[in-house]
Amino acid sequence: MTADRNERPEADAEIARIAAFAAGPAVGGDEARNTARLCLMDSVGCALMAAKNPQCQTRLGPVVPGAELPNGARVIAKPWKLDPVQAAFNNGALVRWLDFNDTWLAAEWGHPSDNLGAILSVADFAAQNMSGKKPTVSDILNWMIKAHEIQGVLALENAFNRAGLDHVVLVKVASAALSAVILGGNEKQVVSAVSHAWADGQALRTYRHAPNTGARKSWAAGDACARGARIALMALRGEGEIPSVLTAPVWGFCDAVFRGKQIVRNREYDSYVMENILFKVSFPAEFHAQTAVECAIKLHPQVRDRLGDIARIEMETQESAARIISKVGPLHNYADRDHCLQYMTAVGLIFGELTEGHYEDKAAADPRIDEMREKMSVAENPQYSKDYLDPEKRSIANSVQVFFADGSATDKVAVEYPLGHRRRREESVPHLWNKFRAALAGHPNAEKIDALFSSPEKLDATAADDFAGMLAAE
Repeated sequence: MTADRNERPEADAEIARIAAFAAGPAVGGDEARNTARLCLMDSVGCALMAAKNPQCQTRLGPVVPGAELPNGARVIAKPWKLDPVQAAFNNGALVRWLDFNDTWLAAEWGHPSDNLGAILSVADFAAQNMSGKKPTVSDILNWMIKAHEIQGVLALENAFNRAGLDHVVLVKVASAALSAVILGGNEKQVVSAVSHAWADGQALRTYRHAPNTGARKSWAAGDACARGARIALMALRGEGEIPSVLTAPVWGFCDAVFRGKQIVRNREYDSYVMENILFKVSFPAEFHAQTAVECAIKLHPQVRDRLGDIARIEMETQESAARIISKVGPLHNYADRDHCLQYMTAVGLIFGELTEGHYEDKAAADPRIDEMREKMSVAENPQYSKDYLDPEKRSIANSVQVFFADGSATDKVAVEYPLGHRRRREESVPHLWNKFRAALAGHPNAEKIDALFSSPEKLDATAADDFAGMLAAE
C-alpha cells in the first residue's frame, strides 16, 4: 500500500492572486469608472424589463412564500426583503433574464454584469446590518470593475465551454471573491471563498445548446451569484480554504473537471475588461449574432417587399457563432430562439427590428421565419475568427447577403463591430440612455432614479442601502 503525503500546501497561486486583487485598493481611471456607471445603469434597466416578464416572475421571490427577513436585501422592482443569498439569486436572474446585459467574448464567453446580483444584494445587506461606514455606489462601481476583471481575464485563455462547463463558473468565483470583500473579509477569508467556488460542482452548458436549450440559461447566473454569496458568508464564519483546489493531482479542479488543462492567465488584473466591455444596445440577442441582426436590419428595406422571391441567404460569421448558435430544425421555446443565429437574422430581415416579443410563441408562429431559416447557409469566415480573438480588435463580425429567384441580389452587408463595442462607445451612449429610460417606465421611483443616474457625483455618494431601496418597489 501507499499513502498520500499529507503536507498542507500554500494556496494555489491563481487563487491567491484573485484574492489579493479583490481585497486590494481600487483600480481603474476615469474611463473604467464612467463605463462602470453605464454598466450599472444598463444592468438595472435590464432587470427592470425582466421584472415585467411573466416567465421570469415565476422564478422570483423568497425560497418559500413569506420567508422574508427584517433589514433584508432588496430585489429590483419588487417589494421583498430577503436574505442576501436569495436576494442575489433574484437580482442576478433579473439582470440576465432577457439576455440583454453586457457581454465579454474570448476563449470563454460570459456576462460580467451578472455579478451585480451578488454585489448589490450583499452591499445592501451589509449597509443595513454591519457596523462601520456604509458602502456607497462608488464602492459598488469599484467592486463591479474588479468582478468584471476577474471573470473577463480568466475568460481570455480558459475555454471552459470546451470541457462542457458553463461560463457561470466564473460568475461564482468573482461573486464569491467580491462578496467576501463586501462583508469585510480579510485576504485569507477571500482565499477561502474563492477556493470553495472552484470546488463546487460546476454547471453544464447543456441547457444552452440543442437539443436541451431551456430557461435555466436565464437564471443560471442568479444561481451562481447566490452560491457565491453563500460561500462568502461561510468563509466569514471561519470556513477554511481548500489550498490546492485547482492544482491537486486527480482531485483538483483542473484534473477532475477541466480535462487536465491548467488555468491560464495572460495579463495582470486591472480594469481592462470594464474598459472593453460590450453592451447590448438595440436588441436582446446572443452577442455573437448582434452584428448579423444589424446587417439584417440594414437589408430590410431591400427585401421587405420581396420576401416571397428569396431564393437563398448567405451568411458569414466567426467560429464561435457557427459553433454555439447556428441551428437548423425546430426551435422549441424562447430560449431556443434567442440562441439561434438564423432565427434572429430572419426576424431582422422580415420586420426590420428584433425585440424580446419576437421570441415568444405567438411571434414564432409566423411561417415566414422558418421559411427564411430554411434558405440560409452559414459559413465561417477565417478572418472574422482571427479578428474575434485579436486583443487589439475583438471584433464580432457577420455578413449577410440575400439572393432572389430572378438572379438579382442585395448588397453584401458586413458589420465588424456591433453598436456597444468600445470602438463605437460614444455612438452607443445615447441609445443606452434611451434603453434605460424605456425600462424605467412605470417604476414608482422612475424620476428619482433617472435624476440620480444623471448626476454622477450624487450617484457615487449614495449609500448602497438607499440605492437598493430606491430600485425596489417598496
